[in-house]
Amino acid sequence: MAGYVAEFGKNGRPVEADGRLDAAAFHRNHQPIWAVLKDYLAGQSGDVLEAGSGTGQHVVYFAGQTPDITWWPSDLHAAHLRSIEAWRADAGLANIQPPQPIDLSDPAWSPAPSAAKGPDKLLAIFCANVIHIAPWRVAEGLFAGAARHLRPGGKLFLYGPFKRGGKHTALSNAVFDTSLRERDAEWGVRDIADLEKLADGVGLKLAGSFDMPASNMILVFSKD
Repeated sequence: MAGYVAEFGKNGRPVEADGRLDAAAFHRNHQPIWAVLKDYLAGQSGDVLEAGSGTGQHVVYFAGQTPDITWWPSDLHAAHLRSIEAWRADAGLANIQPPQPIDLSDPAWSPAPSAAKGPDKLLAIFCANVIHIAPWRVAEGLFAGAARHLRPGGKLFLYGPFKRGGKHTALSNAVFDTSLRERDAEWGVRDIADLEKLADGVGLKLAGSFDMPASNMILVFSKD
């Protein structure tokens, strides 16, 4: 399995006996994120993939708001997959599938590689705090898979820090970007223009952008 992407559970925070991890960022951002997503997903039906589910807290929260949507969590790290499954079991929601190991750097990734039958064409893909802590080929693979698996009109939601016009939107993001690149030269805060170019190449279009707390954003790409 590829050895990249940041891993939760390495900062001294306690891990529950069942494997559940707790991300402090979840408690800060899940409600502002849902405030954006609900305009696209509330009252809808279909399948949504979370690419890079991390602890699994977001997918459980979103599934609780959308009973007619089936959520497909995924991640790369074994500890994350255990945590996602533990949160899923704790929530007891019928509309969350078991977590799947997905390597986004593989452009041929599938929403449910180990399931006998995967989801139909996806209503949406949600991906938070992934592409800046991974090599650029992960962003390439994410967009390639989104173009392949989204249904017409389907949306790809990206959450995290982004540059606009080659410039950081906040000093804190510039400092964060420097720390990422010092850790791994292939990591870094991505520019919206570069993501738009990536999207254009696979048939997606930037359909919206939303400023979020802590100098983050949500970018919405649509398969038209």
